[in-house]
Amino acid sequence: MEQDNPFGQVLVALVTPMTHDGEVDWAGVEKHIDDVISAGADGIVVTGTTGETSTLTDAEKLKLVVVGKEVSAGRAKIITGGPSNETAHAIQLAKQSADAGADGVMAVTPYYNKPTQAGVLTHFRMIADATDLPLILYDIPGRTGIPITYETILRLAKHPNIIAVKDAKGDLAQVSRVLNQTELLYFSGDDANTLPLLSIGATGLIGVTANIASQPYRTMVDAVNAGDLRTATDAHQRLEPLVRATMTHVPGTVATKYILHGLGRIKSPRVRLPLVGPEEWEAALIEDELDLVRDVEGASFTNFRPDRNAAAGGALPRIPGTTR
Repeated sequence: MEQDNPFGQVLVALVTPMTHDGEVDWAGVEKHIDDVISAGADGIVVTGTTGETSTLTDAEKLKLVVVGKEVSAGRAKIITGGPSNETAHAIQLAKQSADAGADGVMAVTPYYNKPTQAGVLTHFRMIADATDLPLILYDIPGRTGIPITYETILRLAKHPNIIAVKDAKGDLAQVSRVLNQTELLYFSGDDANTLPLLSIGATGLIGVTANIASQPYRTMVDAVNAGDLRTATDAHQRLEPLVRATMTHVPGTVATKYILHGLGRIKSPRVRLPLVGPEEWEAALIEDELDLVRDVEGASFTNFRPDRNAAAGGALPRIPGTTR
């Protein structure tokens, strides 16, 4: 029996557009959400890593859900990301996000605390128990310091609300084992590995580069669904330099905002501290990669105008991110 998919297949890990002084640019948020949905996204993860969840206040996180629902108007699912490395706070945010209208929750492995797998298991189960929303486990040991082990994933898969994994671990053998033994849906959490994961049975992606170009991922997913590996591989190869520009030189959020601003799609490339814009040499590397981008649907760089000065440094918002 195959698991029903309430999320769609092409999901965007949304950046949070901000003003130069680090406040959320709400008009920019609305425009960007509309842009990515129009470009083929089935769903949007707001307040995830790419959305700068660590430096957003709870009020901002919940407003992003509300605004996402209003702008999408049923055209795409809105999933709340994060939510916290403190279980009590994560439960609270999940409940508040459900009340705000979220269609799902994506919960990351507790970072910094480094709990045992028993702690990981309890953390996720309690978040899943807190609402009726479907939950995506986010497995990204490079950021959290610990993985969700194969055995823990199998145990979590038995929870009725835990239905998917966003995988940024890159262990395709483990993914295959889990797909064989559970009904969990898998989403690529590493843009470069989207096609490899799809090829072994993953459902879709939760992508950063998709902020810039959702259409090629739509093409890739539709081709895989149709068994057309040639078309899927062509989309993968065309995307490769854009993925490299976005994901390899600075944090994905930083590069994505830098690129979107250079394309005139957001008003400022600003990020909140401790993130900072690319230094001169990093910006040069990003721009060199972009020079190699050819024929990517929805992303013409003919009029790309990067602004290194606008991106420099990071902002301190008026209100710091708070736990409760």
